[in-house]
Amino acid sequence: MPVYAIDGKAPEFEDAETNWIAPDATLIGNIRIGRNVGFWFGVAIRGDGEPISIGADTNVQEHTIMHTDPGFPLTIGEGCTIGHRALLHGCTIGDNSLIGMGAIVLNGARIGNNSLVGAGALVTENKVFPDNSLIVGSPAKVIRTLDEAAIERLRVSAAHYVANAKRFKAKLTVV
Repeated sequence: MPVYAIDGKAPEFEDAETNWIAPDATLIGNIRIGRNVGFWFGVAIRGDGEPISIGADTNVQEHTIMHTDPGFPLTIGEGCTIGHRALLHGCTIGDNSLIGMGAIVLNGARIGNNSLVGAGALVTENKVFPDNSLIVGSPAKVIRTLDEAAIERLRVSAAHYVANAKRFKAKLTVV
């Protein structure tokens, strides 16, 4: 399993049997992981400083990078989708939120619950966004409030990836 300790700190799993970690994903150090979290191919999470916390039913897609700086822990809520090649650094992501492909969220930034950060967005340091926000651009800004239908699509996305991680855990084989 691609899980490593550093300075006496190793990733802690609420229930490791419910998680799936791709063979080439890397989890290092001070990371707390909820139930039903999927770590897809090429993910790198380096908890060699401040703590990193990943809530239940979250999926971390291919080539995502997570790290922290002193004074800036990283927290991801429950039911989140972290898109391909996202970079999360010392930030807070609220429950049921989606971080789009290639988005960058920097130290001290806070994304509210039920929010969507668009693909390629740059969320600058210490920027705070309210719940139910559609956040896009570089630098990122809110362009509208998400309605209940959009928020439900965020839930469906996360649930799909939980099911897909279970499928990969049960059926992925080397050929």
